This record gives sequence, C-alpha cells and structure tokens, in this order.
Amino acid sequence: IDPVCGMTVEVSGARYTHEHEGVAYYFCCPGCRKSFSDDPGAFLGS
Repeated sequence: IDPVCGMTVEVSGARYTHEHEGVAYYFCCPGCRKSFSDDPGAFLGS
C-alpha cells in the first residue's frame, strides 16, 4: 500500500520504490514517492 495516498500497489510490478531505514516502500506514482522521500516521518508516524 502506498504510504502517501493509501492506494494498493502490486509489489511485483511496482515502478516507484524508495528504501527507508532498510525497508522498501512502494508507490503508485513519482509524486507520491517524492513526497515520501522528502519527509518519510510525515507518513510513518515518526
């Protein structure tokens, strides 16, 4: 699930990914990936 927008993302076909603290996250689009990479804590509750 895309942590930014909540959309279900198929891991096997995910085009947009980002690794944070050793965990891979998957995104529906480059915009969601950028929002997450700019401030992961905003989406992870840290």
